[in-house]
Amino acid sequence: MDFDVIVVGARVAGASTAMLLARGGLRVLAVDRARFPSDTLSTHQVQLPGVALLRRWGVLEELIARGTPPARTVIFDAGPAVLRGAYPSFDGVDGVYSPRRTVLDARLIAAARAAGATVEENFIVEGLTRDGDRVTGLTGRFKNGRSTTLTAKLVIGADGKNSTVAKEVGAREYRKRPPASGVLYGYFAGLPLAGGEVYVRPDRMVTLWPTDDELTLVYVGMPAAKFAEARTAGLPRMARGIAGLGERIAAAQPAERVRGTIDVPGVIRRPYGPGWALVGDAGLVMDPITGQGIGNALRDADRLSRAILDGLALREYHRRRDAGRRPMYDLTARLAAFRPDPAGDTLFPALAEDPARVTRFLGMLTGINPVRDIFGPAALRRTVGLRGIARILLARRKS
Repeated sequence: MDFDVIVVGARVAGASTAMLLARGGLRVLAVDRARFPSDTLSTHQVQLPGVALLRRWGVLEELIARGTPPARTVIFDAGPAVLRGAYPSFDGVDGVYSPRRTVLDARLIAAARAAGATVEENFIVEGLTRDGDRVTGLTGRFKNGRSTTLTAKLVIGADGKNSTVAKEVGAREYRKRPPASGVLYGYFAGLPLAGGEVYVRPDRMVTLWPTDDELTLVYVGMPAAKFAEARTAGLPRMARGIAGLGERIAAAQPAERVRGTIDVPGVIRRPYGPGWALVGDAGLVMDPITGQGIGNALRDADRLSRAILDGLALREYHRRRDAGRRPMYDLTARLAAFRPDPAGDTLFPALAEDPARVTRFLGMLTGINPVRDIFGPAALRRTVGLRGIARILLARRKS
């Protein structure tokens, strides 16, 4: 047996998993077709649960030392009302970070190597090997053409939404949703922020977050049918008419080309089987509009590695993942569809009147409070009252 574990994919989910398993004393290999540092399409945001894990693992301090800034406060402009507040403290952290992937992925890979994991870059996985139904390793080649076969007790797919491992093992898919939105984002200099900014409108969502090198990340989401038009228009025009936001972006200096995609499906996959497991987007991917991907990948790495090291059945990893993610997965799908919901006209003004409710709302967005704390029937009744619920139901019937 060459290794105890082979991890396919060495970005956030894969590097974190390799690091944790190597720290636990296992012989770990991580492979990736990229050469790092390497950029990739990303929402960048690390929500509070993910930030807390980076802090626990000793990686957050390295990002801060390099200059990755936090966003501790947020302006959430929903149209009918503007919510202003600070993120709640969670496990020693109180800010969302949005590092460049050239920075975050490289730091996690360095941490994996420091823990004793072997990381092979420029490696292309060609297939999996099996003994009956059990996966026993993989075949692949380096970009110089040299082929190899490697064996392991467990192969983990951390290779993204189009996972080769998931396809090879035929991982069962469920709650699948086709792409509904498109996303554009770019980096700007001379666009100062006091924290994060989120602007939600019926046909688009624009967010601004501080990132590395004193740049501001500008993200625009829109219905998939509007993507080509939005790409031609550009980010400043897409933000035009929203609280002076378009003018602010137009006055800033673009630092790099604008990136974009409409390849943002939603799918949940069974994340384990004989000799294999899945983490991150390989096992559950959702539209980036809620910025959950990196945090989900970090939490998957933490839970899966603990299950492996403790000798637990991976069905519990599967159960806990789905129980924790499905409500946000469904909320994300609704937001990505850009279907008007008149409930916001009643809900957001009521939330804005109470700072404590604003804090709970921000806690829900970042993943430390359940979705039902804001959108569940009991929570809605407490926030808007019975008359407010009646107005919401009437408005929905009319829409």
